This record gives sequence, C-alpha cells and structure tokens, in this order.
Amino acid sequence: MISLRRSARFLWLMVPLALAACGAAEPKWAPDAEVARAVYVAPGGPTLTLFTVINNYNGSGAHSGLMVNAEQRVIFDPAGTFQHPHLPERNDVIFGMSPPAVEFYIDYHARETYRVIENTIPVSHEVAALAMRKVQSYGAVPKAQCANSITDILNDLPGFESVPNTMFPKQLRAAFVALPNVSERTVRDDSPDDNSGMIQAPVLWRR
Repeated sequence: MISLRRSARFLWLMVPLALAACGAAEPKWAPDAEVARAVYVAPGGPTLTLFTVINNYNGSGAHSGLMVNAEQRVIFDPAGTFQHPHLPERNDVIFGMSPPAVEFYIDYHARETYRVIENTIPVSHEVAALAMRKVQSYGAVPKAQCANSITDILNDLPGFESVPNTMFPKQLRAAFVALPNVSERTVRDDSPDDNSGMIQAPVLWRR
C-alpha cells in the first residue's frame, strides 16, 4: 500500500478539484497539435491498467478508469471529472500519461474518503493496439456508465472475454483481477475531502 501526499517537487498551476466519481458526459476534442505534443511513450512492454476508486467509509466502488500502454500511453476516464491544462482530452481519452501525470491522476482521486486500487496486466502488442483503437473510438461516456463502458471494451479483447458487462466498479475489478498475471497496488491519501477549493496541479514536463 502506498500513501500519496501532495509535495513541492513539481512546478504548480491551479485547477478545480471535483468529486472522485463519475460525472456527466462531456464531449471534447483536443486539436491535433495538442495531442501530438502530449504523446508519451512509456518504457517496457504493453499493459492495461484498471483504476478502481473505492469509498473508504462504506466500501462501495465510486469510479473506474482504464490506462492503455500501447504505442503511446493514455487513460480512458469514462464520465470522469479529471482534467489538467497540459493533458489534452478527446472524449474521455486523456493523452500524455507520463509517470508524473499518472501519479497526479491517482492523487486527484485518492483522499481521506477514497482510496485507489491499481491493477495492471501485461498484454500483447496486438491486444494493446486494439484496446487503444477501442478507447479512442468509444466516444464520451454518460454519467454512471464508467464501469459499463470499460467492460464493453475489455470483453471484446482477446483474453478478456470473461469480463462481464457491469455497471459496478467493484464487479469490474473482481473480473479483472481474476485474469492471470495481474499485479496490484493500493494508494491512500490523507488529504481532506473538501473539494470546494482548489488543488495544485503539476506542470508535467516530462520526456
């Protein structure tokens, strides 16, 4: 288990922080130049990573996100509220997921009332490329459909046929971790749950 604390190791900007849960559908389409500028290619082999946000008080699942590490690394954050001024978005697909960007995504959701469970599975280049195409073509996701949209994508991938369609993040996670060779880490943060203020967002530069 890892505990994240906000630190001064980055140069900071200010952006609003919203509730760590599924939000309304918000179609967005960042310009080509912004997407090209933000592309991040991660070292290592291709992987899929499922993020599950869990309520610390009642144990319920609050949100799901899917990171695809293929020819570049992106996060599919369906119906999510996460944003950063240097991370372009196209219909719930967030580009430029460098290590600081991934940690900020997790830190955005983790607080005294929520923890984030990260599960990662290695996949073939073909499966990763197919997942990348699917998340980019899925479109903006309506409110409360985060887990359902991810299961739509996963159960159409070779090796993931056992993942059932579900509306519930915890059921999605249970099916994901039942697959072979899945690793896990849990991230907790003791930052307050008052989201009416602002959170400091790092300038994520990078390569």
